[in-house]
Amino acid sequence: MNARGRVDERLPGRAELPVVGIAAAEAARAVELAARHGLSREQAVDLADPVIARVERIAAERDRPAVADDVRTLSYGELAAEARRLATLLEREGAGPGVVVGVGGERCATVVAAFLAIELVGALYVPADPTWPAGRVRDVLDQAGAPLLLTVDEGPSAPDLLAGAAQAGCRIVRAAAAAGCEPWRGPARLDSLDQPRYVLFTSGSTGRPKGAVVEHQGMINHLYAKIVDLELTGADAVAQTAPLGFDISVWQMLCPLLTGGRVVVIGDATGHDPVALARAVAERDVTVVELVPTMVRHLLDDLGGEREALAGLRWMIATGEELPAELARRWIAAMPGAGLLNAYGPTECSDDVTHHRVTAGDLGLLRLPIGSPIINAQLYVLRRDERDGDGDDGWTACGIGETGELFVGGVCVGRGYLGDVERTRDAFYQDPFGDGPTGRLYRTGDAVRLLPPGAGGEDRPTLQYLGRVDRQVKISGVRMELGEIEAVLQRHPSVGAAAVVVHDYPGR
Repeated sequence: MNARGRVDERLPGRAELPVVGIAAAEAARAVELAARHGLSREQAVDLADPVIARVERIAAERDRPAVADDVRTLSYGELAAEARRLATLLEREGAGPGVVVGVGGERCATVVAAFLAIELVGALYVPADPTWPAGRVRDVLDQAGAPLLLTVDEGPSAPDLLAGAAQAGCRIVRAAAAAGCEPWRGPARLDSLDQPRYVLFTSGSTGRPKGAVVEHQGMINHLYAKIVDLELTGADAVAQTAPLGFDISVWQMLCPLLTGGRVVVIGDATGHDPVALARAVAERDVTVVELVPTMVRHLLDDLGGEREALAGLRWMIATGEELPAELARRWIAAMPGAGLLNAYGPTECSDDVTHHRVTAGDLGLLRLPIGSPIINAQLYVLRRDERDGDGDDGWTACGIGETGELFVGGVCVGRGYLGDVERTRDAFYQDPFGDGPTGRLYRTGDAVRLLPPGAGGEDRPTLQYLGRVDRQVKISGVRMELGEIEAVLQRHPSVGAAAVVVHDYPGR
C-alpha cells in the first residue's frame, strides 16, 4: 500500500526530468516557428482566483441557480454553504494541504460541492466511479494515497465502491454527515499557483492506471480557455454528462460557475439514451453538450424528426475520439445553428490543449483539424532525425506540411504521475524552449501535421491529428500513417468504422 504522505513528496522535481535532445539553435527555431504559425497563444488570466471565491462573489452579487441534478437545484449561495459544511467535515477527518481525498458515488450536485470543499481545505480531488469493479477502486485510491473516501450518495453506495475503498485502507465518510457541521471559515487554501489540485487516473499500456496530477493554474487556465473560445456567459447551461473518472467532467462541473451560468447534471440512464438526452437538453435549457463522436453519431441516427429538441443548443463539443469528417458533415447539415467544436488534449495537460470550430471548409480534408492552442499553451511539432537512431537525440522542428510528434508546454502541463517517477520521466521533460510557467514539456505520443492557411476552414495554420506515432509504419521504404488509410476507408458511405493493421508475410 502506498504511503499517505503529501502529494509533493511523491512527485519528481523538474531537475529529475530528462532533457529533450535538441540543439540550442534548433530550439530557437522551434520557438520562432511556434510564434509564426500561431502555436503559442498568450492571454492574461487571473489564475490565483479559486473557483469557490468566484462562486461566493456571484452569490453576493445576485444569487441564481448554480447546479441541478435529477433531484435538487442549488443556488450559488446554497452551493457555497454546502461546500463550506463539507470542508469542515473533511478537515475533521484529516483532509488538508497535499492530502488526496477520494470522492465516490453517483454524479450529482453534491459532487460539485465536494470539489469546492476540497479546494477550500487545500487538498486534492480524486474521483472513484461507482461503476468500477472493486479492484479498480482499490488500485486508484491506493496509488493516490487517499486516506478517506467521501461518498456522495444519499442512500447505500455501490458495494464495489465501498469494498474497493476498504481494501485500499480508506475511511468511509458520508457527505450527508456534513448537514450538522458549522461552515468552514476563511478563504481557500492556495499556497501557490502550482499547487496540485486533482489527480485523475488514465489507463496505462501495462494495464496499471497512471495518476496524472494537475496543478491549480492548469485547471483554472483550462476553465477560462473554454469560456474564451466558446464565448460562455451567465446565460449558458453546460451538461455534466461525463463519468467522474474522465477529465472532461472537471470543466463540465466547474466552468459555468465562473460565469454565473448553470451546471446541469444528466444521469447515465438519460445520457446513454440519445432521444432522452435530447429531450433533457430541451427541457432543461442546456446550451453546451460535450460527447464522444460515437455518441454524436447515435444522436443523429436516433433523433430523426425530433432534432428540433436541440434547437437551443449553441455548442456540441466532440472529444475523446477522432471526429470523422463524414460525421461532422452530418452534424453541420442537420444542426446548422449549433457550432461543432473539435477538442483535443491529454489528461496530463489539464484536459484540452487545442480547439477547432469545424466548418464546411474543413470537410474536404481526409482528417479534420484539431485546431490551434488554447490560451497560454505552447505547442511544438518535432521529429527525430532518423540518422540519429531511435533515441531521444536529434529532435528538429517541423514546418508547415511536415509530420512530427506533438509536444505541449505552458501553464497547462501537469506535474507528472503520482508516485511513479519512471513513467513520469517517459513522458515529461524539462522545457528547453524558455522560462515557461511550469518548466515542463509533455510528450503526447501523437503524430500531427501543421496545415497551411486555407487548407481547411481557417485562415491561419492549424494542426491535423494523424494518430499515434507508434502507428506509423514503413512499407517498401515508404512511410505510411495507418490512420490516414482508415480515414480514406471511412469516407465510403457503406463503411461505419475501419481499423488497419499491417501483416508481414514471410517470403513475399
